[in-house]
Amino acid sequence: MVAHGGHEPSSSTESMESMAGMESTSHGMMQMAFMTATNTPLYSKSWTPQNAGQYAGTCIFLILLAISLRAIFTAKSFLEAKAMESALKRRYVVVAGEKTVSDQAMNDGNSMTGILTTNGVQEDVRIVSAPVKHTQPWRFSVDLPRALLMTIAAAVGYLLMLAVMTYNVGYFLSVLAGAFIGELGFGRFNQGVMSM
Repeated sequence: MVAHGGHEPSSSTESMESMAGMESTSHGMMQMAFMTATNTPLYSKSWTPQNAGQYAGTCIFLILLAISLRAIFTAKSFLEAKAMESALKRRYVVVAGEKTVSDQAMNDGNSMTGILTTNGVQEDVRIVSAPVKHTQPWRFSVDLPRALLMTIAAAVGYLLMLAVMTYNVGYFLSVLAGAFIGELGFGRFNQGVMSM
């Protein structure tokens, strides 16, 4: 075979050009099928497992990262519960010259009268239902940690998404295993808390 310059190319030059063409094609296109290679880079070219032990270590890292995502949501759940508990225990001070709590209860449209009987003694009472507010007022001590936790959760979630987007079966199964283990360990603490 004669090249355009009139001389025959060597086989090593031909294979290098072929490899260069394949490399640019593989970097130019996104992998769209799952693969089982054990040398798939994770997050950067420098994090490319070179042997089975490094690949297993990478998979274990992904499992722990997925578990940590569930732990972050659990921490957020505890933060929300603590904030709600402190809001319910909050005490209010009556300012001089203002109406007392009993005066406010008498004029409150949400209150109603009733009779309370305890050990045969009847007492007239006024039942006041507290207005239900699902949104607590903004507090620096509550909202800053909540925002930090959600930022960390978003970062961890995106790192897990990037690992799945490598289309490596081992990485994908590691993320799923971490999600399963994390939910198994922390899921009962996240009742009623929306999570990723």
